[in-house]
Amino acid sequence: MQPLYQVLDSLHLPNGAYLASSSQDYAYVWLRDMCYAILPFLDSSCGRYVQACHALLAMFRSYEWKIDIHNQRKPELDFEYIHARYTSDLRETAIPWGHAQNDAIGLFLWCVGRGNSLGKAVVRDAVDLRLLQKLVGYLDRLEYWHAPDNGMWEEGMEVHASSVGACVAGLEAVRSLVNIPQGMLERGRDSLTQLLPHESNSKTVDLALLSLIYPYGVVSKTMATDILANVRSALERSYGCIRYVGDRYYNEGSEAEWCFGFPWLGLCYWSVGDYPMAYDYWRKTERIIPLDGNIPELYIGGKGVPNGNAPLAWAVALTILLWQRLAMR
Repeated sequence: MQPLYQVLDSLHLPNGAYLASSSQDYAYVWLRDMCYAILPFLDSSCGRYVQACHALLAMFRSYEWKIDIHNQRKPELDFEYIHARYTSDLRETAIPWGHAQNDAIGLFLWCVGRGNSLGKAVVRDAVDLRLLQKLVGYLDRLEYWHAPDNGMWEEGMEVHASSVGACVAGLEAVRSLVNIPQGMLERGRDSLTQLLPHESNSKTVDLALLSLIYPYGVVSKTMATDILANVRSALERSYGCIRYVGDRYYNEGSEAEWCFGFPWLGLCYWSVGDYPMAYDYWRKTERIIPLDGNIPELYIGGKGVPNGNAPLAWAVALTILLWQRLAMR
């Protein structure tokens, strides 16, 4: 397991943030990827988790003026949203991108709230609390519970269950730190109930739905069981899981098979108490990861050929997390 920690450490930046990958295309800091990348340190005393949260809070301080604008009116154009991707020094870029990613904001709030609940010094001062309150206001202004966004895969604008669920989880996590406007959580829960078990109007089964089980735990065990059964039957392949049926990303005759699908399924089964299935997905994970720990983003569909985005921090982190769970038993 040591090579995986070393690989993740190779993506750690001096400012505390994490690159999504060392590949040329992915040498950026994504809010979502980074928040997943630090989860292996949530129960650790090494300080990486707190350092990373502080780096993102410092970034939000530098763009507080932008958050202020959208506590008054909704963003309309992509660049007006809180950006989802930054340079290694945590600055926005002018490259057009699908920045409407409400799940990334929800995940960040969840990380801060979860770290705080475990006694980590994530929140430093009144300025951090003010920023958290403004991020809550941003989601409220967006009316996240029925707001179309680009979703976890940064694609078409529609209402995504995984985005709504991320916001619900994030708001729940920070409610002891900041004020949550009346009805804001309830609207999100109601919307999630109406959307599930589907991800969106265009996607019946989607790998992003696993986030509602792990890390968020915002669905019942019955719903979690249904989601897991749907993902396994529709999305599981030989080298991982496809994101959804008909995915065109790296599609060379069939959908790309994402490596983190196996450890993510294992973590979800662990979360619902099905330990034999969690072990089964660990064995599947072991079969597809390179010995040097440089886990790629995906294998090109049906060919077992990795793409160039390796290592992918998110995939390495989920693999470490599943190993951590299994080591506890």
